Amino acid sequence: SREAAFVYAISSAGVVYALTRACSQGELKTCNCDPQKRGRANDEKGEFDWGGCSDNVNYGIKFAKAFIDAKERTVRDARALMNLHNNRCGRTCKCHGVSGSCTLRTCWMALSDFRKTGDYLRRKYNGAVEVTMNQDGTGFAVANKAFRKATKNDLVYFENSPDYCLQDKAAGSLGTAGRVCNKTSRGTDGCEVMCCGRGYDTTRVMQITKCECKFKWCCAVECKDCEEAVDIHTCKAPKRAEWLDKT
Repeated sequence: SREAAFVYAISSAGVVYALTRACSQGELKTCNCDPQKRGRANDEKGEFDWGGCSDNVNYGIKFAKAFIDAKERTVRDARALMNLHNNRCGRTCKCHGVSGSCTLRTCWMALSDFRKTGDYLRRKYNGAVEVTMNQDGTGFAVANKAFRKATKNDLVYFENSPDYCLQDKAAGSLGTAGRVCNKTSRGTDGCEVMCCGRGYDTTRVMQITKCECKFKWCCAVECKDCEEAVDIHTCKAPKRAEWLDKT
């Protein structure tokens, strides 16, 4: 499913990110800063000196490819081919920009926050392409000829997602019954969407929060424990007959 595609891609990207950062911070003996970022270089603002420790993202990609793809390369079927494609998509979705001082013009390459990679792959998840395996078993063909072909930067999937509204043990879906939802949100966390039109229950509970915080010299913040009543909204369960049909 497209959810599996996203999981494979972001897991692969996470390995690249963690390894690259570990290299730059000297936590691994097998790598260090990017050896290509030395001496002088040019950009749209003119000349600058490479300095600091540029993140060695190429090492992270190389290692992640060998580590993550190893299992999938032992078999040659449609699922392995799909997983390899989505792993590669995750590795290539790296946000890599120049950081440094504009006055001294000493720069280095640094990975941006991983949140940006997650946001990028979420957009790819929304635009994932349904595919089928081609006849010679070496690649993909788009399932619906009316849609565009998948590129190497697109997430791909073979099967439609299960109905996540209802519990389906075979598909691994827990359903949304009992899930906490946001009454005021119109997004996926909102009660209207998450509860799949079944409605929600509201329970008033007492919560302890920190309040009346003051800075005490030096150097601590002291707060009081305040009790307040809050409403918790949880999705209603489906009707019993509908539940049994799915399990």
